[in-house]
Amino acid sequence: MELEQLKQNLKQLIIQECEKEDDIDWQEILDDEPLFGSDSRVNLDSLDALQLSLVLKKEFGIKVEGSKESRKHLTTIANIAELISTGKK
Repeated sequence: MELEQLKQNLKQLIIQECEKEDDIDWQEILDDEPLFGSDSRVNLDSLDALQLSLVLKKEFGIKVEGSKESRKHLTTIANIAELISTGKK
């Protein structure tokens, strides 16, 4: 899958799975903007992180551990896409 297509799919998946349809449109999410924290327009929380981890495992076979090192891969769309494209598990 092409990287840009992967990023688009990730944005749609996050909005749908984390139930953010009423908060932000997937087309508005920038590849390098934070998905979590006070600076985030997407405004994901720890439960969303768990949901996202489960979806990444189901859809892409990517396992995200609970360590800080692993969680940093979930901070932006670009980071998640890189994790998937490199096949890091």
